Amino acid sequence: MKTALLVAAATFLLPVGSALAHEEGALQMSPPGAPYIQVSDALPLPEFIPGLGTLFVDPATLPAGPFLAYDHDGRLSATIYMTPLDDLRNGTSYDGLGVGSHTVSSVDIYYNAGHPGVEAPHAHVVLFHDEDAKSRLAE
Repeated sequence: MKTALLVAAATFLLPVGSALAHEEGALQMSPPGAPYIQVSDALPLPEFIPGLGTLFVDPATLPAGPFLAYDHDGRLSATIYMTPLDDLRNGTSYDGLGVGSHTVSSVDIYYNAGHPGVEAPHAHVVLFHDEDAKSRLAE
């Protein structure tokens, strides 16, 4: 019985794991493809935002994201979440958020007073995907 359950579980989980690995690989270079849109095409923001990079987001995941941040060479450098402070104060949880890459070298969290797309004051949670990512997004 245990063997049958293990085989059934492996049969179910193997395609799921493969799909997740494929999806992460597809996000490594810009543009990431549907359902992501380039933020600067939808909002009055520059194509490259110093400190954040060229941003893409799936509109269905707003306001939290994830926003995928690419450097000038189109390489995925960070995953960013924008969580409204009032929502957090009122008990909203943002669970199961996607991530552009499972490799994270550092995380920054800081306050933002609001901008087009996420007008309310919010926290930026930035997951940098390699040691040089922050410097590549800086300018």
